[in-house]
Amino acid sequence: MSMLDWNAYRQQLLVRVGEMGKISPDTIKGYQTLSGAGQKTNLLGPKIRELISLAVAVTARCDGCITVHAEAAARHGASREEIAEALAVATAVNAGAALVYSARVLDAYEQATPRQPA
Repeated sequence: MSMLDWNAYRQQLLVRVGEMGKISPDTIKGYQTLSGAGQKTNLLGPKIRELISLAVAVTARCDGCITVHAEAAARHGASREEIAEALAVATAVNAGAALVYSARVLDAYEQATPRQPA
């Protein structure tokens, strides 16, 4: 059982993005320029770029990114196992970021707490 009809969602999203392009074409052009920048050098290749995109999509919590890049990853030959590995990296980085920010909380707390004389 699927949690969401990702194919229908992707199609709806593309319609809305198309509408946005009519309202603000420069926004879409800017996005397309950024999106295409990595393709010019092609050092990583499309499959690796899509695996990275999926890991970032999870980190950014972007369902639109997930549906677009999951389809593109499949089209470029990414396996389910490769996607799972990329997502495991995203999970680890998110956990690491939470740990780093936990240390920042302790630091902020210590600065906010009056020091007791020794």
